[in-house]
Amino acid sequence: MTRNTRRARAIAIAEAKPNARMVALRYLMLAAGATAASIALLLSHFI
Repeated sequence: MTRNTRRARAIAIAEAKPNARMVALRYLMLAAGATAASIALLLSHFI
């Protein structure tokens, strides 16, 4: 395996791995959306 092949493989692996900050942000936004939907559902039920 040449040096360029190893470098290309390392770059591909690094790009395929999701960024931890982006994963955390995605889950945070999902939780915020679920919370907002739950609150809206509860408010519509009690009004």
